[in-house]
Amino acid sequence: MLKTMLACCKLYISESRNAIALESIERAAKVHPEAKITNIFKDEVYNRVGYTIVSHVNPASSSLNTSSPLKKAVFSMVKAALEAIDLELHSGTHPRVGVVDHICFHPLAQASLDQAAGLAKSVAADIGHNLKVPTFVYGAAHERGKTLDAIRRELGYFKPSSKDNLWTGGLPADALLSKPDHGPAELTGNKGVVIVGATHWVDNYNVPVLTTNIEAVKRIARRVSERGGGLQSVQAMGLLHGDNSTEVACNLLDPSRVGAHQVQLEIQKLALEEGLGVAEGYFTDFSQEKVIEMYLRNIGSN
Repeated sequence: MLKTMLACCKLYISESRNAIALESIERAAKVHPEAKITNIFKDEVYNRVGYTIVSHVNPASSSLNTSSPLKKAVFSMVKAALEAIDLELHSGTHPRVGVVDHICFHPLAQASLDQAAGLAKSVAADIGHNLKVPTFVYGAAHERGKTLDAIRRELGYFKPSSKDNLWTGGLPADALLSKPDHGPAELTGNKGVVIVGATHWVDNYNVPVLTTNIEAVKRIARRVSERGGGLQSVQAMGLLHGDNSTEVACNLLDPSRVGAHQVQLEIQKLALEEGLGVAEGYFTDFSQEKVIEMYLRNIGSN
């Protein structure tokens, strides 16, 4: 059935405190009623919002087809965000490289990763060439499968731009060490850059650590991550999350292999070695099964 071929886009925007800007972004999505926002996750401390948008994929047409409701909705939201938000005025305790920090497409149900990658490539090209923002692609959208993590490291994503572990203002003029895949090769300070990719489903799971010692939390994040010799397919950052709170923010790249429960236990163990306690972690989105269910119920009620 057509409706079982779905694609999902997770769109992360560097703003959560400006209600007028968020209303304009969400209004832009509503112009395309076949694409539905199934989740909005706002974090005012990080000053960041994540949108999950879902639509059907038409198997009879190219995934690059401009008629794709998901592509139209995402592009409209990106355009609205770039018009409403100035990165130079932004500050938060979560890393970011642009007003529209990250866009990832995932296949759902019977759709393929190639279909999701086609959407990602098309959206990236439109952002770069039509909206004139340097745009990088990763994962299945990149010809050599370059990873999101690699692009972020090249852009200095993980290094706070000011004291107190804050990311504030625009990117430095020399941040572009490599040529973007689309768009201009120079930065526009108040927009930053956009990173667009396609992968299989990723869970985002954050674990609060009961300390203000950010260096200890960074050590825990390093040790739980695959890069630091920890759990396979897990990426992690130690971040401040308010005046008296910290957390380990995790990407679970293969949640069917290493899930949230395993990550929770490992972080508890590592925190104990630091003499620290942790609280129960939380997801920033629904499961992919729940996202599919919500979309089908929503589209069926119209």
